[in-house]
Amino acid sequence: MADHKHGEMDISTHEKTFAGFVTFTTRAVIAIIVFLIFLALVGG
Repeated sequence: MADHKHGEMDISTHEKTFAGFVTFTTRAVIAIIVFLIFLALVGG
């Protein structure tokens, strides 16, 4: 089994994926809030 050495793994792909997930989630939540406000104003 290989020895684990802290801090040597390349995590740039992981960081990009996580940043994309956070961006997607933020935009989805904003879109849902806008949609709910629209429904409240229209009376749906």
